[in-house]
Amino acid sequence: MTTSKRASDFVVGITVIVVTAAIIAATLWLNRADLGGRTRHLTVRARDVGGVALGNPVVIRGVRAGRVEGIALGDNSWVVLKLGLDRGVELPADPVVLLAASTLFGEWQATVMSRDGVPADRELRAAIADARSSSDTLAGAVLPDIAQLTAVAGRISGDVAKVAERVQVAFDDQAARELRLSIRNFAQLSTALAQSVNTQSKNLDRISSTVQTGLASVNDAATKLNAFSARVDSATDRGELQTIVTNSQTAARELAEATRNLRELTDRLDKAEGNLARVVSRADSVLAKANGRTGTLGLMINDPALYLQSDSLVRELRALLADVKKNPKRYINLRVF
Repeated sequence: MTTSKRASDFVVGITVIVVTAAIIAATLWLNRADLGGRTRHLTVRARDVGGVALGNPVVIRGVRAGRVEGIALGDNSWVVLKLGLDRGVELPADPVVLLAASTLFGEWQATVMSRDGVPADRELRAAIADARSSSDTLAGAVLPDIAQLTAVAGRISGDVAKVAERVQVAFDDQAARELRLSIRNFAQLSTALAQSVNTQSKNLDRISSTVQTGLASVNDAATKLNAFSARVDSATDRGELQTIVTNSQTAARELAEATRNLRELTDRLDKAEGNLARVVSRADSVLAKANGRTGTLGLMINDPALYLQSDSLVRELRALLADVKKNPKRYINLRVF
């Protein structure tokens, strides 16, 4: 009996010891006690920690690398977090800590990442810059969780609904008809503008062709001018230009002499014209007297009796000539001694 009782007590003692050791080991495992010094600690400060609690995981590049070991209030309205990381984990360059919800069920995590990888949010980057310090303390900031984003989305949807309601009130049937008319007018204006652009494009093509022709003419004129300049230079070198100038002076003197002679001739013609005018005037006076019935010449020109008598005289002369031809002996008597 005594031996059996001792054996039972021994078994009970061993069981108690094993259970106690198991409980201690489980407690240490659950608390992640750093028994071998394999954990490194980081200090983070932020203005708010959101829903982060003790024991929440610390993630680096999507891999769990530690847990949140402490949360405490600091000076100047700062919150200080203590992170425990595996000692073999390598931190990114210029590390910062973002506190955000990891699931839709309210679980949070602390993400250690490079400052260059922070989302392009102005308020978030401002919070990171405000939390930076010259010591080994890392800067931290809280990302908006799903609830906050849902609330913001709800406000936005409400605002959109109000705007849509106002737009619906503003754009009634009359406004819709006016809008359709405006769109139709704009389409007509676009068509007219396109036609005008095509017309102006054709005009520009013609103008461009004309300009090109003009430029070609200018180039031709410039070429001729260059050739003329070369000829002038050549003539200057050989003395031809001096000869041309001398001949031009001689021609100018001769032209002046011809001008004086022409002036003298003009004066003479003026005098002759005066004499001719006097002659014409006298002739006109003579003709006027001849046309009158006072003088002999006037009577001869204007009296029809002279014409009638002349006609009878001509008839008589014809009769006399006929008689002379018929009877020449009556009028001509020749005697030869």
